[in-house]
Amino acid sequence: MTPLPASNSASETTARRLPGDLAIWFFILAELLAFGVFFVVYAFTRANHVELFNAEQLTLDRTSGAINTVLLLTSSFFVVRAVQVAEAGFSRRAAPWLAAAFACGAGFVVVKIFEYAEKIGAGISLSSSTFYMFYLSLTFFHFMHVILGMVIIAAMWNGARTGRYGPDNMNGIETGAAYWHMVDLVWLILFPLIYVMR
Repeated sequence: MTPLPASNSASETTARRLPGDLAIWFFILAELLAFGVFFVVYAFTRANHVELFNAEQLTLDRTSGAINTVLLLTSSFFVVRAVQVAEAGFSRRAAPWLAAAFACGAGFVVVKIFEYAEKIGAGISLSSSTFYMFYLSLTFFHFMHVILGMVIIAAMWNGARTGRYGPDNMNGIETGAAYWHMVDLVWLILFPLIYVMR
């Protein structure tokens, strides 16, 4: 058997490299599994309370949900740009992109707090109904992931600002980026499932 040329082998190794730390991918899989179980339970419960869920779903602010979708998608784009810039050897130039991603995350948090405040002001709580139990618990679970993601982005921003990242040191920024994309992905399922689908 003729061995592959060294350049091809190196190219395949690069193509197959998992970005970021391996541990973050196990963490992401565990998180997606947890959210997946919640989504299945929600769908099953909804199928048995269709009228209730349809009626109370209309009380949610879809505009706020749509704004938050745009904010998270935009923040993910900024994180991608930060990774690309760092990989090109310009770590400090990644800092502004990460700052912008953090700002989008903060925007998500502010919009969500207004949503929660409106619902709490109307006397709605976890015990108000089955629908609101799911709405509050699922969105708050995701909300806490956004908060953690912002902490991670702040750490990435500090690392980029001090020139920590580069072609030979991408593990930290790629690990953080993988987590943030997971947060984004979960919201892309959560938003239509809770706010839109009927």
